[in-house]
Amino acid sequence: MPTPSRQSDATVLTITNSREDIDRAESGLLDALTRHGYPEAARFAVRLALEECLVNAFRHGHKGLPPTTPVKFSYQVAPDTLIMEIEDQGPGFNPEQVKDPTLDENLELPSGRGLLLMRAYMTSIEYLGRGNRVRMVYSPKAVK
Repeated sequence: MPTPSRQSDATVLTITNSREDIDRAESGLLDALTRHGYPEAARFAVRLALEECLVNAFRHGHKGLPPTTPVKFSYQVAPDTLIMEIEDQGPGFNPEQVKDPTLDENLELPSGRGLLLMRAYMTSIEYLGRGNRVRMVYSPKAVK
């Protein structure tokens, strides 16, 4: 395992809704996490949360927009904290209006599970602006 770095890695990317762009962004982030000594379980959690957030941005945030409309993805990785931001170009949403997918009456609804996974794996999640930008923080030392 690499020796953790004491400095931080910061990156800003523009991602289109293509598997190639998404894989490249995820790979860069995972490489930075590895350089900073994040364990495999942390990298799994971060990748899953990022994947869900990007799917939501493209599927819901960009609904009705041209398929080539990009999202902005930025991250800053330090040994003790990861901060990611994903910003789509859609109108935004209120996360409080998304129904809880764990309630019996919502089990068959096709939405809400991605937000649930993001909340489960990240230390904190904050919706900024009009709800079209998400800041997710992950700290490997945080107790949930």
